[in-house]
Amino acid sequence: MAEVGIFVGTMYGNSLLVAEEAEAILKKNGHKATVFEDPELSDWQKFSDKYVLIVTSTTGQGDLPDSIVPLFQAIKDKVGYQPDLHYGLIALGDSNYEHFCGGGKQFDTLLQEQGAQRVGTVLAIDANDHPEPESVANPWVEQWVTLLK
Repeated sequence: MAEVGIFVGTMYGNSLLVAEEAEAILKKNGHKATVFEDPELSDWQKFSDKYVLIVTSTTGQGDLPDSIVPLFQAIKDKVGYQPDLHYGLIALGDSNYEHFCGGGKQFDTLLQEQGAQRVGTVLAIDANDHPEPESVANPWVEQWVTLLK
C-alpha cells in the first residue's frame, strides 16, 4: 500500500474534480490518498519519501493557478534536492492558448531539477478535446496506480 498526497491547483474546479476521482481510485486499489485543495509546504513535506500526484490547471498566460502558487514557490525556495519523492502529474489546459498546460510543465520541470522521480508519463488534458477531464484522467490514474510500490 502506497501513501499518496494529491496536490491541487484549480481555478474553476475541474482539477479538484479530477483529484477527488483520483483519490477514490487510489483508495479502491488499497492505497491511502489525501487531497490538498489549498496545499501548504508542511503538507508536501509529509510526503517527501512517499508519492505525490499533482493535478493542476493552467491560466491563460500559462501560469499556475493562485491556489497552488504558494506551494510551488515554497518548494522552489525552501525544499531543494528531493530524490526520495515519487510523483505523477496531471496537467489541464486549453490548446487555444500559447502556453498549453504551462502550469503542469512548470511543476514537472521544478521536480525534475530537484531530483524527484516521476512515475509514469505526464498526462496533459486539452479542454478543447475533453470538456470532462475526468473521462481521460480516470483511465490514466487506473494505470498509474499499478506503478506504485
